[in-house]
Parts: sequence; C-alpha cells; structure tokens
Amino acid sequence: MSESPHTPALHLSGLVKRFGEKTAVAGIDLVVPSGSFYGLVGPNGAGKTTTLSMATGLLRPDAGTARVHGIDVWADPAGAKAIIGNLADGVRLFDRLTGEQLITYTAMMFSLPRTEIAPRVHDLLELMDLTAAAGTIVADYSAGMTKKVALACALVHAPRLLVLDEPFESVDPVSAANIEDVLRSYTSSGGSVIVSSHSMDLVQRMCDHVAVIAGGRVLAAGTVNEVRAGESLQDRFVSLVGGRHTSEGPQWLRQS
Repeated sequence: MSESPHTPALHLSGLVKRFGEKTAVAGIDLVVPSGSFYGLVGPNGAGKTTTLSMATGLLRPDAGTARVHGIDVWADPAGAKAIIGNLADGVRLFDRLTGEQLITYTAMMFSLPRTEIAPRVHDLLELMDLTAAAGTIVADYSAGMTKKVALACALVHAPRLLVLDEPFESVDPVSAANIEDVLRSYTSSGGSVIVSSHSMDLVQRMCDHVAVIAGGRVLAAGTVNEVRAGESLQDRFVSLVGGRHTSEGPQWLRQS
C-alpha cells in the first residue's frame, strides 16, 4: 500500500508507560506532520525521553501505538527503524571505537552500499568539526564531541525522520550553528525533525510546531504561534506547567 502524501511523519496514539506504581506516560496522542520541525518541551520528569523511546522502538509501551510514515514501530520495528535517525539521551555508544570507525560501523548496520560509506563519513566528520579527532576513540571525547558523533551516526543513513533528544546539550555555539543550518536544509528538502529541548529560545527560533507535556500528558500542541497564544513560548510554558516561585529566596542567601 502506497503512503498518502498526508501521512504524518510520526503519529503517537494513546501511548502509556508505567514503571511499577509510577505512570511516566499517561496516554499521549501526538501528530508530527511530514516536513515539520517539531519541538517537544516539558519540565524534568515530564515523560519526554520515555515518549521518544517508545516512538523509536527503544522502549515497548504498555498501551498505544507509534507509527512512522504509516509504519507501526512495534509491528514492523526493522521497517520503522530503517527510516528513523535517533539521537537518544543516555544510550551508550561503542566508545572503544574511534569517531570514524563508529560512524562507519553505524552506516554498515544500515546496509549502506560500501562505496557510499567513506564519502558520507568524511562529510559528517567535517560537518561536525570532528575531522581532527577522527582517529581518537570516542571514550576520550568531551561531552560535546560525543554528542556530535552520536548525531553524525543518526544522520549517516539519510533518515526520513530525525528524533533528537537534547541535541545541542554541551555542544559549542559554532558547531550548534552549523548543525542548525543542516537541520533547516534537511526539513526544507522534506525531512522531518522532532526535537526534545529545554531551550525555549531554540524551539521558538527553529520549530514550526511544538507540544508541551507535563506529568506524562500533552498540555498543548500545534503550531508555535497557536501554542504561544500571544505570549513568549517561555511564559506560555511556565503558565501551562506551573511551579514558578515568586519568592526572593531565603533571607540568609540575600547579600544585604
């Protein structure tokens, strides 16, 4: 069956995940339109990483479905993962490989033609400003370099959907600007991105859609302007999730 041009890049329906007595995700519904740059924001512990893990086949949901371009992630995990580029938070890399070896190995796992692998690895090392560190094992990389080589691995097979969990954390501003340019070009050519981030400035600057989640539920979702509702995204986020303290802090902390 051919894919409809209106098929979402990602469609989450009724996703639920419990860890013992705790419900981390409590029935999330989300539609990421094809070709969109979609931001997922929420406070710590909101369920963002758990949701993305279920959406990409890393964590089996207790209920609900996740579809990537119409492919059921859990009914056809190989078919779905072939078109997903995933930068997951906290997943260990094969860090005894060099940066060049790790990207090459990832390309081989996706069965890229052998003649295409070396040029792609070269391009990605250059893009991420890792050429000088290509022969260094990943265990010796800084936090920012590790994040960049993991992103290179997510991009190497030219996926249709990129799922990025805090992609700019620890990344220097120059590299971040270069990566932003690549992601904009990627979405303008028809690729789709969903990015989890704590940076409201990043989401407001780069994303055309956004969802605010807290307590494992979607509080608001739509275009950035729809969700902002005339406020800054930061202020709208705080008003939705609550928890802002107006106190000046304890007396002992004040300097005068």
